[in-house]
Amino acid sequence: QVRLVESGGGLVQPGGSLRLACAAEGFNLDDYATGWFRQKPGKEREAVSCMSTTDFSTEYVDSVKGRVTISRDYAKKTVNRNIENVTPDDASIYYCATVMPGGEPCPAQETALLEVIGRWGQGIQVTVAS
Repeated sequence: QVRLVESGGGLVQPGGSLRLACAAEGFNLDDYATGWFRQKPGKEREAVSCMSTTDFSTEYVDSVKGRVTISRDYAKKTVNRNIENVTPDDASIYYCATVMPGGEPCPAQETALLEVIGRWGQGIQVTVAS
C-alpha cells in the first residue's frame, strides 16, 4: 500500500514543543519534495512549509518563522516539522503531502505548492490547551 502517514500530533500545552513526522509507506520519501499544510475549522487548507529533496526548506508562514524547523531524517525516512513555543494559533489539522513528480523542487510561493501535490497524508490533529 502506498501512502503517507503523519504522527506526533495530539494535545500540546502553550509554550511547549510540537514534533510532527511524515513517513511514507510503499515508496521512498527521500525521492520527493514534501510539503506540510494546516487546516483550521472553517478555513481552507494552507501550505506552511516544504522540504526539497536536496534538504532546502521553505517556510511559507511568516508568523511561525523562528519557531519552526523542517528536516529530513534519512535514517527513519521521515520529513519532520518541529514547532517551539507553541501558541493557540498552531492548533490545526496538519497534513503532509508529496510534490509530483519526484525530484521536483518546492515552489517559492505557497499558492503554487497546492497545485503540485500528488499524494496526501490523512492528517493529524494538533490541539493547544493548558
